[in-house]
Amino acid sequence: MVDRDAEFTAYVVQRRPQLYRLAFLLCSDAHRAEDIVQTALAKLYTAWDRASRLDGIDAYVRRIVVNSHLDDTRRPWRRERVRETEHLDGPAVTPLGVEETDALWSALRALPEGQRRVVVLRHYWGLSVEETARDLGISTGTVKSQSSLAVHQLRRVLDPAPSTGYRR
Repeated sequence: MVDRDAEFTAYVVQRRPQLYRLAFLLCSDAHRAEDIVQTALAKLYTAWDRASRLDGIDAYVRRIVVNSHLDDTRRPWRRERVRETEHLDGPAVTPLGVEETDALWSALRALPEGQRRVVVLRHYWGLSVEETARDLGISTGTVKSQSSLAVHQLRRVLDPAPSTGYRR
């Protein structure tokens, strides 16, 4: 039991920041993200003996976080929307200006939840179409179509007037 707890604790210490970022990107609310991660870690702890033997434990835990987010969104008191902009704790891979960051967060929050989940897993986490489909419990075709629609919408919102060249 002591080794089990030590292994679980070591995993949580190493992966919790990434799990928080995933939850935050899914729900756009720091407090809800904390709740989702806490719920997911409680579920992981109960299944740790089985989960720790898996080759793809990170995929298993991502699925728990996604499912915890889905469960959280089904609660009637969670139907309210957060209006303030909150930011992740860590720096972005490529630093963006304040206006660009705000615009990006606003555009992500404006996406339907299904599209936002696909974008986060595909483009933020860098998962393949197959991994994303497996984590979300949807078909690869749905991942592709949701990703295409989301990227189109993000481009439209973030670059509303693309340059078409110089005109006189």
